[in-house]
Amino acid sequence: MNAGMIVSELSRLDRGALERHLLCLGAQDRRLRFGIALGDAALRAYAAGIDFGRDAVFCVFGDDLELLAAAHLARSDEGAELGLSVLPGHRGRGLGGALLERAHTHARNWGVDALFMQCLTGNAAMMHLARKQGMAIVVAAGEAGASLKLPQADAASRFGAVFEQRLALFDYALKAQLKNARRLAGAFC
Repeated sequence: MNAGMIVSELSRLDRGALERHLLCLGAQDRRLRFGIALGDAALRAYAAGIDFGRDAVFCVFGDDLELLAAAHLARSDEGAELGLSVLPGHRGRGLGGALLERAHTHARNWGVDALFMQCLTGNAAMMHLARKQGMAIVVAAGEAGASLKLPQADAASRFGAVFEQRLALFDYALKAQLKNARRLAGAFC
């Protein structure tokens, strides 16, 4: 786990928060995340189509419980594919790396043997994250594919994932209480 970076796993109940996060991305960020600049309707359809029973979605919450960064880990027969986004004002702080690290562990615990990421070659942040994670990168026709062979799950990876989610739930509860206290204090001022 990245020091000081708490990554939460979302549930289907958080689909609206994920949708709001994606809609905050500008056209260039949407192009870098999805390969094309998707419109709002397509982003809503994407969020609505995530199967939380098969896939996993992770995020980093801000102090006001807004999603600062999100990652969708999609499971398939070949492995797991990761797509992630970080809001512009929160880049360069390790959020993407924390999401990638959590997704790596989760995919490993699923029992899949490979993690994949696809991006445009102009997506310097994703290329940096892939290299930092030790992923093999293949570039062709303006797109890059990164892959990483995953080790088998073990007790440490399984316990680590459970611990991280419990910590994330505690962090969320604290932030919710702080948000409510601020709202209450604002009502009295």
